[in-house]
Amino acid sequence: MNTSERRLTSPAAARNREPILEVLREVLPPRGVVLEIASGSGEHALHFAKAMPTLHWQPSDTSGSALNSIAAWRETLFHADAPVNLREPIALDARLRPWPVEDFVALVCINLIHIAPWEVAKALFQEAGARLPEGGVFYLYGPFRRDGQHTSESNAAFDASLREQNPRWGVRDLEEVIELAAKHGLALERLVEMPANNLSVVFKRELPV
Repeated sequence: MNTSERRLTSPAAARNREPILEVLREVLPPRGVVLEIASGSGEHALHFAKAMPTLHWQPSDTSGSALNSIAAWRETLFHADAPVNLREPIALDARLRPWPVEDFVALVCINLIHIAPWEVAKALFQEAGARLPEGGVFYLYGPFRRDGQHTSESNAAFDASLREQNPRWGVRDLEEVIELAAKHGLALERLVEMPANNLSVVFKRELPV
């Protein structure tokens, strides 16, 4: 299979990458390693790494096809004479701690916690609380319920379809996520309304008391 055949594409990634990038430019540290959990096709990782060349972007996933796709998208940087600040993807299951990755200054997770058991969210915040430096950033993107209610009819329908596929999946309550973050020393820094009834939720690692 050649490089182009290994590349997966996601229409959602093409639609939301610019709005997400706009937020990431504002909240991520200027330098250091950014670990992305569940990088999927790798299109986000490629786009963000190219747009923020002073950061080293570390993509990861549990799926072999996703890891192959990320690697194939990464290869396009070599043909474009672009700085290769997009690292080789690593296999990483958030629930298997400690994670097999060096220190990182930021954690990025896009469209994951609603299509995974709640234990995955718990593991993300546990590791973020243990590994991020003071002031380190944890960025979450996706749909959320607010005050126990869906923010749109489309999100309610999406939630129902997710729970039909797997009862352990579903759109999460924002307040419950914020409470979980606080247990691990992560304070809510910013909420940004995004297209298609999604949110950017930004946490920062606080100095342990």
